[in-house]
Amino acid sequence: MIGVAVLGSTGSIGESTLDVLRRHPGQFRPVALSAQRNAERLFAQCLEFRPECAWIGDAAQYAALAARLRNSGSSTRLCTGADALEQLATMPEADYVMAAIVGAAGLRSTLAAAAAGKRLLIANKEALVMAGRQVLQAAARSGATIIPIDSEHNAVFQCLPQSSALGSAPAGVRRIMLTASGGPFRNWSAEALQDVTPEQACAHPTWNMGRKISVDSATLMNKGLELIEAQLLFGLPVERIEVVIHPQSVVHSLVEYIDGSVLAQLGSPDMRTPIAQALAWPGRLASGVQFLDLLQVRKLEFEPPDLQRFPCLALAIAAARAGAEMPAVLSAANEVAVAAFLDGRLNFAGIHRVIGEVMNGWVSAGTEPELEAVLAADARARVLAASQLPAAAAGRSLAS
Repeated sequence: MIGVAVLGSTGSIGESTLDVLRRHPGQFRPVALSAQRNAERLFAQCLEFRPECAWIGDAAQYAALAARLRNSGSSTRLCTGADALEQLATMPEADYVMAAIVGAAGLRSTLAAAAAGKRLLIANKEALVMAGRQVLQAAARSGATIIPIDSEHNAVFQCLPQSSALGSAPAGVRRIMLTASGGPFRNWSAEALQDVTPEQACAHPTWNMGRKISVDSATLMNKGLELIEAQLLFGLPVERIEVVIHPQSVVHSLVEYIDGSVLAQLGSPDMRTPIAQALAWPGRLASGVQFLDLLQVRKLEFEPPDLQRFPCLALAIAAARAGAEMPAVLSAANEVAVAAFLDGRLNFAGIHRVIGEVMNGWVSAGTEPELEAVLAADARARVLAASQLPAAAAGRSLAS
């Protein structure tokens, strides 16, 4: 029986992971679950899956949730605090760790799982954008196996030779093409984008995702973060990674080889496919996903991204080229700006203005930073981004 720790179990990736595990009770056992604040959902998951441990990030909810678990007869041990989350990622009972905590909050537990030699199913793109080099180095030292869960990177992973090592350029690969749906505003004018509401931004046309990643998809920042992630995971320069708009979300990414061959991974737009692939690798596992019917899809469309209407992607490309701590700065500023947009304190166009202002005013050290320097850059970028919110919300012209 394979023990699985699902970090971020109440989010969309966590719920999809548990759905796949639910289908294979004789093969997998959830041994740890975590949630930042959704105590009600975490309680229900604990009753169903009976993990050894559960973690709640919101300390104010700890006592009430612990009492509910005791009163229900649950043997699950509840904990809280940053150190306890890292302990969940390294507990001996957890053979696999699903890293699905959104944002920088998931970095330390992801690093801990990599250092502990786990099979790390990594869905937290921000952790790789911030400190991917450190994650890969920790995995190399411990012998951990890393399998990307983002549908695009998992697709590339499936299209590469099984002998390929993450972090190194695969032999014979000319370029990688990351597909993007284009989000809900693919055909909107720049003027119309000024008045986008959070509800509209979170209404993705093909994927069911959390609010933060849905906004990132709408701005194309999600694809920019994935480009930085691909650069790290597959050892290719930015110039050999291309973003292609593909509204059907059927082709999840493509790998072009130097002999002219192009391999692609296709499937229904459902995150249970990459999750099942990562759980079963190098084998295969039923995921519950609806099988792809190409006769029903009928056509597959591809087009280049519009960097003028969606400047967040251009900012991410610039951060990838700059390297050093700039990807961490980009990610941190984006988290602050997106949170402000979702709270109604910033308009949609203000997201890229805040990020651009932080990046334009940043003086880079120019060298690959160690972990503490990355965390310091993340913290400073958040302060700078927060300082830009009133001006951005008022519509002042900021550098983009």
